[in-house]
Amino acid sequence: MIDDLNKLNQVDFIEELGWIFEHSPWVAERAWSSRPFRSLAHLQKSMEDVVEQASGEEKLALLRKHPDLAARVQMADASVKEQAGAGLDALTEEEYKEFLELNDLYKEKFAFPFILAVKGHTKESIRNAMQTRLKLSERNELEEALNQIYRIAQFRLETVIKN
Repeated sequence: MIDDLNKLNQVDFIEELGWIFEHSPWVAERAWSSRPFRSLAHLQKSMEDVVEQASGEEKLALLRKHPDLAARVQMADASVKEQAGAGLDALTEEEYKEFLELNDLYKEKFAFPFILAVKGHTKESIRNAMQTRLKLSERNELEEALNQIYRIAQFRLETVIKN
């Protein structure tokens, strides 16, 4: 519950929510000072504001903390579950190679991994999104990647907080 989060000291708050933004507990650390949170939406907006107010370097570092979609690498438990839910843990060898190629093209162009809130997506819709977003400008894609991170955070917060 949101009331319980409002009662936490900063260390405990970070322990509870530091994972919401992939390997970036600094978001929760800075959002803590916005207490008391009136709702899940207020907490989420406070965390998004922290990211929006971060330096360009911090935003880029946050983006780079996300794993490549469909990558067979060590990643945060939340990312593993999210990707499995979209079928990215069961790709054929050909599909896997295609995702690797798309990930490489994307990172070469934008210098951070492709990020998508995969809940509700299939491997086909993810592939289509990657192909479409590769055509965006750097500025537009940075904005879209951050919006996707905010959606991921919303889904993660919803699993933790029951209003």
